Amino acid sequence: MHSSDVIIAGAGVIGISLALELRERGAGVLVLDRQEPGREASSAAAGMLAATDPETPGPLRALALEGARLYPQFVQKIESKSGIQVDFRRQGTIAIGQERPVTGEYRPLSPDELRRTEPHLEAGGLAACFVAEDSVDPALFMQAALESARKSGIEIRSGVHVRSMKSAGDQVEVITDQGRLLAGAAVNCCGAWSGAPVKPRKGQMLYLQPTRTGLLQHVVRAPGAYIVPRSSGKVLVGATVEDVGFDKTVDPQTIRQLHSAAARYVPELASAAILESWAGLRPGSPDDLPLMGETGQKRIFLASGHFRNGILLAPVTARIMADLIAGRPAGMNINAFAPQRFGVATP
Repeated sequence: MHSSDVIIAGAGVIGISLALELRERGAGVLVLDRQEPGREASSAAAGMLAATDPETPGPLRALALEGARLYPQFVQKIESKSGIQVDFRRQGTIAIGQERPVTGEYRPLSPDELRRTEPHLEAGGLAACFVAEDSVDPALFMQAALESARKSGIEIRSGVHVRSMKSAGDQVEVITDQGRLLAGAAVNCCGAWSGAPVKPRKGQMLYLQPTRTGLLQHVVRAPGAYIVPRSSGKVLVGATVEDVGFDKTVDPQTIRQLHSAAARYVPELASAAILESWAGLRPGSPDDLPLMGETGQKRIFLASGHFRNGILLAPVTARIMADLIAGRPAGMNINAFAPQRFGVATP
């Protein structure tokens, strides 16, 4: 019978970040993943750390801002431990055609300032603002996080399907397709596979390879597309939001539409080669807010439903959940994220 301090189901960015936080605090952690760790929504994301995006729901803004504040140190620890650089870029974002939100620093750019700031970007007559936001390459980030976890002594098992979790006295019993496990606590971090009310929300995106090196320096958020440059020279374009269940099919017409939308703002992207395209399944919830906290069973926790913000919210979610598992206060008001608001027992 295997026994751990904490068993985490799901080796995406939320699960691995929590495992690292718990291990740093001295806990023994086992992470189980139904497929290959980090290969679902976490690696498929765009990596925009958009803490002040106007589309962020009001109750989520304080959490998003705290996630952004923690990120530089979070990245530094993971890069140092793993020896892998995650392309953490701090050049900022240019938001086109968006109203200035209440929170965050949105500095309006005149047409001349926009031309000097990003010479190959065209706003098409729409207002443009500079936003002090960062970005990261999620695929590199997950590689580094997983390597950090392994070097920290966290056991990660792939190809293990968690069937149920239930309280068993002072412990939690985790039933998998490969046997029964015991732990002091268990956490469901299975993303889109967490169970109701969490549901998959599909996003399609693509990578372009411009002929010009350094075509863009800033992330661009605009109607119809967001455009995310990487230090490698590649440019990511995304993304759709589709409610189609667990269908990860890539639709060529959708990819062409995204490519065309990006080219409206950066004309040189019209001739850029498409390197790859893919779809990820974000974990959504009925109110677009995450579910974080203890479920209807003692010592069984849920951390899921982060929708578009899993990468951004990883460090603050890890801190909060580690505190809750230790029996401490969350340190922030997380009442809006309580799993019980949907009558969740143990998904």
